Amino acid sequence: MLVCCGRAGRPAIGRRSRLFRCNLQAENVFGLYVCYLSFNQIRLENEGGENSAEEHTEHVCTKPSVPSEELRYVHLPKPKGYNRGECSCTPVRFFVIVSMQRSGSGWFETLLNSHPNISSNGEIFNRIDRRENLSSIVQTLDKLYNLDWLTSAAKNECTAAFGLKWMLNQGFMDHHDDIVSYFNQKGVSLIFLFRRNTLRRLISVLANNYDRDAKQLNGTHKSHVHSEEEAEILAKFKPELDVSTLILDIRDIEKYIRDCLDRFNTTRHMILYYEDIISNRNALFRVQEFLGVPARKLVSKQVKIHTRPLPDLVKNWEDVNSKLNGTEYARFLDGADYVK
Repeated sequence: MLVCCGRAGRPAIGRRSRLFRCNLQAENVFGLYVCYLSFNQIRLENEGGENSAEEHTEHVCTKPSVPSEELRYVHLPKPKGYNRGECSCTPVRFFVIVSMQRSGSGWFETLLNSHPNISSNGEIFNRIDRRENLSSIVQTLDKLYNLDWLTSAAKNECTAAFGLKWMLNQGFMDHHDDIVSYFNQKGVSLIFLFRRNTLRRLISVLANNYDRDAKQLNGTHKSHVHSEEEAEILAKFKPELDVSTLILDIRDIEKYIRDCLDRFNTTRHMILYYEDIISNRNALFRVQEFLGVPARKLVSKQVKIHTRPLPDLVKNWEDVNSKLNGTEYARFLDGADYVK
């Protein structure tokens, strides 16, 4: 490398601002030319070195401070669509809420999304094209867990838990062996959310199906509401249950849940019940601990629709009561709002 020297023959050393200033009045033109080349070469090398160091520092993250057995469940995703910037070294845990319609999963998801570090992106598999085969399911999950899935759940704070809500009837059970393998390889944690009182869930399903056609709120169907007035309007409808198939329907639902838990028992998971979120103040703290985020008070603007005792919610309550009394499902007839 050519070095520009001063009068005393010492090389010009230091930062760019202190580089040796050549004597433009030097008698030797060749010496001036050497000085010019040397100045530019030193400047370019210094600039390249600084940028390389910055780029190297940007992508080097320290090992997450979690127990060794949990390392497989923390990730440093690199989205293709944007740069995580100052959050690039924030570990992210992947999760999925597994549930059934009218089990409180919509309300539960709004609670999670009130946390500044949690993003749950809704029922992304309600679109058939995303679950028409295993390949489309994996492709959708890969995009989601790479954080290239931008929805209203995106946060200004650094995301530390990122996931979705997946209903059992949206292809979740169709390729269960492959999906279990994917979750275990990808390090995805599962939150199973169900209702203990299957009878209340059936009532909610029938009422929601009715409103889908009736559109009782100014010609609009709403599965979830945010005011007491709207909740009161929807709660006025009393569905009539088919008592001839009621016990069989309850058994089928409970078997479906047992099969799900059995097939996914090798995953990292927790089981949560809607009634526990209502009655146990520690339930949501356990969820936050499971997701590895700082514990916060979680809030939701959703308003519960069916708050009355069961006899006030069903048109043919006497028939239902008579059918279930004396059976293993008599526990669902409790007049309390929630049964533990």
